[in-house]
Amino acid sequence: MSKQTEQFNELQRKNIEAAMRLAEMSIENSQRIMELQISTAKALFEDGVNNAKALSGVKDPQDMLRLRTEYAQATTERMLACAREIAEVAAQSQSEVGKMVSESLTSGGQDVFETFNKMFAGMPITDQNAMGAIQTAMDTARSAFEQMTKASTDAMQAFTNMGAAAAKRTTTRRK
Repeated sequence: MSKQTEQFNELQRKNIEAAMRLAEMSIENSQRIMELQISTAKALFEDGVNNAKALSGVKDPQDMLRLRTEYAQATTERMLACAREIAEVAAQSQSEVGKMVSESLTSGGQDVFETFNKMFAGMPITDQNAMGAIQTAMDTARSAFEQMTKASTDAMQAFTNMGAAAAKRTTTRRK
């Protein structure tokens, strides 16, 4: 019985490690986005101060209009660049999470099935029909799990591709 407990503890440890990797990736990506937003906000503030100084010295209404237009355009460009970079971080993050989820599903599922097989192998079952039924149930569950893993991997890949395509469209429109 302690061997079975050890096997389940190992499975639990692997799940905790995967959850910690996911949390670390989330924190890292959040930090990247916050740093990007802070640098953009600082730059916009500096631009605003410089623009206000430039506008305070202007006497001609046409020059004032031109400066305001230039400032609005520069602000828009900076905001779009920030949005593009955030979209790129999000697409990269989606890709990383998709890979990790796929790996976890594949390896974790295999670990679960191996653990159950070992557990059933250690049970004192003398009836071959009962053991055959258990093996058939395990094989059916494994097949269903593999299909679910493939479907979730395909769905995550499609989601990642959509995010990358959206980021690319934003970049293309900008140019």
